[in-house]
Amino acid sequence: MKILMVCLGNICRSPLAHGIMEQLAADNGLDWTIDSAGTGNWHIGQAPDRRSIRTAFEHGVDISKQVCRQFCISDFDDYDVIYVMDKSNLRDVLSLARNDRDAAKVKLLLGDQEVPDPYYNDSQFEPVFNMLEEGCKQIIKTYISNI
Repeated sequence: MKILMVCLGNICRSPLAHGIMEQLAADNGLDWTIDSAGTGNWHIGQAPDRRSIRTAFEHGVDISKQVCRQFCISDFDDYDVIYVMDKSNLRDVLSLARNDRDAAKVKLLLGDQEVPDPYYNDSQFEPVFNMLEEGCKQIIKTYISNI
């Protein structure tokens, strides 16, 4: 399984989701490829936000070596599923879909619920981590029960 996590800048939510999913997949013996990207190009080549790195580290997840990149059309070919954090990300990624097959790969990580962007509020990193962890656990659970 190849999974791509996508948010706006690829510095807060998607790196957290990437790290959490990578850790959960490894813990469950799943040979999955996980990556993350942003819909915008502001942070290409940078590390995730220091607050995301710290929050992940406090939960035993190391995202410090991730490098931010922008979502590109070839990601539709390279990934089985593309999880986005909010409806704005959903619109942006779907606008690049070349066909129904591409569009079918794109889903909100939390079903119909959005993951809020914690960038402008330091106190939101912990709740966002918890939301992402729960969403990733649900994905793993669903996958394992379908095997």
